Amino acid sequence: MKVMALDVGTKRIGVAVSDPSGTLARSLKVIQRHPEGPASDIAEIARLVADEGAQRIVVGLPMTLRGEIGPQAQFTLSFIDALRDALEIQVETWDESYSTVAAADALRSQGLRGRRQKERIDATAAAVILQGYLEAHPQSNATKVNG
Repeated sequence: MKVMALDVGTKRIGVAVSDPSGTLARSLKVIQRHPEGPASDIAEIARLVADEGAQRIVVGLPMTLRGEIGPQAQFTLSFIDALRDALEIQVETWDESYSTVAAADALRSQGLRGRRQKERIDATAAAVILQGYLEAHPQSNATKVNG
């Protein structure tokens, strides 16, 4: 099963997608948030879902360090509600703790710094979120191979 992940921020949305077997995540793109509101963002996500053939969306939920729902998580949950209303596929949340830190480390190890890192960090964070989700759900993402 192909899964898409989103790292939702106030300015950008990082997007990652799995391979068809649901085992490996790769960063896809960064969506600049539209000033018109979430409907435009969701329309772009819907196009990506169709183009990629994603069957599920996982959205990183930014919990506080105490594991509570803070203002950023509330913002993300509102976006998730709108996403669920607009799309016909399953939308789940996944703890995104430290995903941006892990993404920054990964990009630094590739030699990306400054502006080049900033341009890719959100999509890389989405890939970190997605890889964690895929590793925690190996059975539910596997595709059956008929032999």
